[in-house]
Amino acid sequence: MGLPTARQPLFKITTRWRSLELLKHHRPLGLANIASGSRRAFDIAQDRPVQPVTLLRPHAAHRAARYFIEKFPGRSLYAVKANPSPDLLKVLWDAGITHYDVASMGEVRLVRDTLPEAVLCFMHPVKAEEAIAQAYHDYGVRTFSLDTIEELEKIVRATSTGGVAPSDLNLLVRLRVSSEHAKYSLASKFGADPAELKQLLIAARQASDAMGICFHVGSQAMSPAAYADAMGRVRDAIIEAAITVDIVDVGGGFPSTYPGMEPPPLENYFQIIHSAFEALPISYSAELWCEPGRALCAEYASLLVRVEKRRGDELYINDGAYGALFDAAHVGWRFPVALQRDSKAKPVGFSFYGPTCDDLDHMAGPFELPADIQAGDYVEIGMLGAYGCAMRTQFNGFGVDAVEVVDDEPMATLYGSSRDVARSNVVTL
Repeated sequence: MGLPTARQPLFKITTRWRSLELLKHHRPLGLANIASGSRRAFDIAQDRPVQPVTLLRPHAAHRAARYFIEKFPGRSLYAVKANPSPDLLKVLWDAGITHYDVASMGEVRLVRDTLPEAVLCFMHPVKAEEAIAQAYHDYGVRTFSLDTIEELEKIVRATSTGGVAPSDLNLLVRLRVSSEHAKYSLASKFGADPAELKQLLIAARQASDAMGICFHVGSQAMSPAAYADAMGRVRDAIIEAAITVDIVDVGGGFPSTYPGMEPPPLENYFQIIHSAFEALPISYSAELWCEPGRALCAEYASLLVRVEKRRGDELYINDGAYGALFDAAHVGWRFPVALQRDSKAKPVGFSFYGPTCDDLDHMAGPFELPADIQAGDYVEIGMLGAYGCAMRTQFNGFGVDAVEVVDDEPMATLYGSSRDVARSNVVTL
């Protein structure tokens, strides 16, 4: 079997690879207790920074990673696209995440340079042949996803040596599944054509050492039913093609919590996935994977911004659509906000304008803040560790921000009650 290893073998390997035993992590959630008098967003606001300040909470990412490692009934791969920060990658690695979902050579190089022992899985279904060859021959990547016969042929061709096809490929065929339960649909761009799926699965089985099926239910899936429905498609595909499958990868889509989007507990998702997996005809010999991105890093970062101007119920702030607030501008995402001073004024809804000269640099919200907010005030915008940091640009000369590590808790969490959060532990970068 050709699955690469990180620190320790991923599985105890038998002659057929079919009998697998997951290596379990035994470290408890968290590290040392939070020190009293720790630095908070409020403290940084007292410094009156001119530029936006990204506030990092490594303890929150560590806690999320431990949660997945200890509670998800299989292997968790971090989806690097959600936040490719090297500091975050190190936090996740230290927490026990050893496998990483990469989608480009940029991400391959980043993770390999940051975490030399990490296992890389190239999960973009459409790749340049040159990228496949470089990933395989130069960076030791053995796991690839695909959704067409053409991509399969490309992978085999790019990884061959002297005209001899490799014998150590782990190939995952991506199914097309519904995104009806997700806030962001990922149902149209990727996924095998149902009419070609049987042929593709059989061909991938013949070309691979370990063969799998993967899917993505969409980003911010608000119901565990999303995974139950998709696993039904997996079952149908396996039965129709009459093949043995070594890996079932349920992809990402695991949610975080935002205003107006409070999902069920993550354990509900895990239970549904586990039950559906156990009902598959290959569950006795297959490995279960997932690829959390948002769920591992949303709580990792928030943003401290300054109000530069107020115009009625519109606030002009020093970050926006071309910075960390892309989702708030382009898809109407709402994030938790908190004024960083005492106020007894009634909360009211505001919209935001970002710092650029573009009218599209507008976040409709509404964002609930005290009615007496004014220019010069500071606002923390929470839950921006996923995609906010990753999508920042320097359009119009903006986008330069400071970074501070803070020890206070994120503005929302899926990893325990508020009491549990208060007792949670921290790490430093």
